[in-house]
Amino acid sequence: MRNSLVEVGGIVGTLFEPDEEPVAVLVMHPATATPAGFYAGFAEFLAENRIAAVTYDYRGTGRSGSPKAHRDLGMKDWIEQDVPAVTRWAAGRFPGLPQLAVGHSLGGHALTLGHGGPELTAFALVASHVASIASIPDRVERLRVRLVLQGLGPVLAGVFGYVPARRLGLGEDIPVAAIRQWGGWGARRNYLFDDPAMDGAGRAAAVTQPVLAIGMSDDPWGTPAQVDRLAGYLTGADVERRTYTPAGAGVARIGHHGFMRRTMRGTLWTDLLTWFHKQL
Repeated sequence: MRNSLVEVGGIVGTLFEPDEEPVAVLVMHPATATPAGFYAGFAEFLAENRIAAVTYDYRGTGRSGSPKAHRDLGMKDWIEQDVPAVTRWAAGRFPGLPQLAVGHSLGGHALTLGHGGPELTAFALVASHVASIASIPDRVERLRVRLVLQGLGPVLAGVFGYVPARRLGLGEDIPVAAIRQWGGWGARRNYLFDDPAMDGAGRAAAVTQPVLAIGMSDDPWGTPAQVDRLAGYLTGADVERRTYTPAGAGVARIGHHGFMRRTMRGTLWTDLLTWFHKQL
């Protein structure tokens, strides 16, 4: 396996290539404020199984530029510009190979809206859900998220010129426009699907590839019911749903990010790899 730097219009990522000829290429579209390095273990696992994998940071996060210098970049820009850009790069780098994708949380929203492109053979959604704040079942967590997204985050963004998400326990620092859009969508019952500028329902209905929608029973945000709601917009696609439990995965907790941790290599990652091979 070998790694190399990827640069696409200000987006920085890493390409993981298998030692043998790859049978497919997969782009890993990240969650909000989640660095590309978090997905390195999963990408290595794919490369070891003859699938070339690309991880990357959205512009204004991680290695793809400072959030302060990209203060006007919102989640809509990541969904409509960054996701298609990396998808096109992968297709050009590996012409003729099946194109696969995994979208984690926000990355899955982009794929649900068809921004992974019509050339995709199949894709998986991991912990992607209709992320309205009101749908968070735990009252304390609901209040915490509302405070961060609609109160403390925007205030700190005004002070620093970017969102110090690391200090707020949200992951990587992000641009001002991103927190404002996140909080605005979160206040709506149907999240981004209530934003006319996104044409969410219409775009999702046009997706026709096979989709695996994965949720976790202990995810405090993306509950199985909210994952089902998101998958419900994919009316033209063949969608398979799976909900994993910590007991079934042999761990104490999975949560919103746990599926992508290296501890899932021999269990949940293997299940996902098997599903992709069936689509190939």
